[in-house]
Amino acid sequence: MTMKCPMCGYNDSKVIDSRPVEENDSIRRRRECLKCQHRFTTYEVIEAFQPLIIKKDGSKEYFDKNKLLVGLLKACEKRPVDAEAIAAEIEAEVMNSLHREISSREIGEMAMEKLRRCDAVAYVRFASVYREFKDVETFLRELSDLKADQQRTDAAADAEPR
Repeated sequence: MTMKCPMCGYNDSKVIDSRPVEENDSIRRRRECLKCQHRFTTYEVIEAFQPLIIKKDGSKEYFDKNKLLVGLLKACEKRPVDAEAIAAEIEAEVMNSLHREISSREIGEMAMEKLRRCDAVAYVRFASVYREFKDVETFLRELSDLKADQQRTDAAADAEPR
């Protein structure tokens, strides 16, 4: 790696010494310019990948697992669901996707799909806030869809040979 000398501006130097910084999140390097022999220090820091979330109003903010967890905890209150595990799964999916930007809608859909598979009550609670149910009809329609899905799942399970 070439590093510009701060004294003479020459574009090449050699590393004399490398060692981790106390917090272990960076490396301190002592360098020597190959032209003027000036010695200087550089630091290498790991660049943390932090995707941007595009919110409904178009604004952007960095992904925050804690904000997701708060919503999941409310939906999963007094339910046999590990909200922290679901939040961790979603965080891993978001980070591993390597997309620089992801919509809040996509994250909400991920959360609803995971809740739908593990607990219908937590799913409905989360969906009612996330989808902003405006009236009882919308709520009942969602419950009806959930019930129909459950009946299809039960029928498929009954049809499988044992």
